[in-house]
Amino acid sequence: MRGLPTYDAFESARLSGELCGAAARTFWSSPAFGLFPHPMPASLAAWGQVTERAFSRMDQKPDWGIDMTSTGGKEYFVNVECRDSKPFCDLTAFNVRGRRQRDKKILLIAPMSGHHPTLLRRTVNSLLPDCDVFVTEWKNARDIPVSIGKFDIEDFTRYIADFIRLLGADLHVIAVCQPAPLALAATAYLAEVAPDSQPRSLILIGGPVCPDVAPTEVTDFGRRVTMGQLEHLFVQHVGVNHAGAGRLVYPGTLQLASFISMNLATHSKAFSQQIIRAAKRQAREHDRHNRFYDEYLAVMDLTAEFYLSTVERLFKKLELAQNRFTLGGHRIDLGRINRTAVKTVEGGKDDISAPGQCSAALKLLTGLPDSLKASHIEPEAGHYGIFAGKVWHRNIRPLVLEFVDQQNRRNLN
Repeated sequence: MRGLPTYDAFESARLSGELCGAAARTFWSSPAFGLFPHPMPASLAAWGQVTERAFSRMDQKPDWGIDMTSTGGKEYFVNVECRDSKPFCDLTAFNVRGRRQRDKKILLIAPMSGHHPTLLRRTVNSLLPDCDVFVTEWKNARDIPVSIGKFDIEDFTRYIADFIRLLGADLHVIAVCQPAPLALAATAYLAEVAPDSQPRSLILIGGPVCPDVAPTEVTDFGRRVTMGQLEHLFVQHVGVNHAGAGRLVYPGTLQLASFISMNLATHSKAFSQQIIRAAKRQAREHDRHNRFYDEYLAVMDLTAEFYLSTVERLFKKLELAQNRFTLGGHRIDLGRINRTAVKTVEGGKDDISAPGQCSAALKLLTGLPDSLKASHIEPEAGHYGIFAGKVWHRNIRPLVLEFVDQQNRRNLN
């Protein structure tokens, strides 16, 4: 099977890296070296500690770790529960025990781009005090047996539409990064087949609706590499130690490698500084470095058909950007969206989905009045800053919640 040895070789290399780190940490941490006043043992032990942690995180699905939230000066326990389950995705609900239902009901559509949905943990945490929150929890393709079948961008779009219909028309949808164009397509699909199921608002954050508007290194790569080259270079069969053995996937480790290569100097500096801190015993279990990289390094595989169809249809053929996207052979007209308010949010320093790629959606919504369209550019924000971190908390989150409140008031009038 093509790519099967390569997949297992990558896994063996990861395990070897973890083992080398653990061995170095254990050996150079020996009390015997404390007899010699030299910095080398502490430095090598610190290298092993950081290396072991980095490689081990690549194989683990992080926990949400959201147990409590506070509202109005009161603290409430949070239950993380599965509201609906599909073969490739669970709809996760964050139920705040003992608190009355909020008038802001949010569906967060997590990106399916190599990282686990827990990448949005801080986003969920920030919304919970004011909203009832649901998240699409995409599953790791390597854990899904081949017998379950395929999963491509049309299936992804149908999943979104199904979840929106399940949660009701009083819903507000926030799509972060990769799912932004497909959330737009799902809303247009509902506008045609079930108009009353359209959500009240759709907020698109840093998504590649029209990649050609403002090319980046990511979009340039997608344009210059042929589909045959992509399939040959990046598609592999899942290895024998997983439930999805034999399934064709785009491995998360390859996606991670491409992300790191885009900012190699930054990541190298971050790890060098962490090793120095660990050697000086200044590193902590939940310090800023570990919090970020525990999530960033945890990756998941995508089905090959999802990855290839995304590149071909959204980046190369620009089907959605030109309003030619089809679902089951039927064209989905974005102009049919007529009651869902749409807001786009972009980062001025976003090097993955540059400013203009997401706001291009507003020009495609010919059936939506201008009063229901809005856009915002955060000048100093990068890609992750527009949905997590200080910029999100201080500047973007208040704008998003105010937009949601506006649409709730509009619905009451």
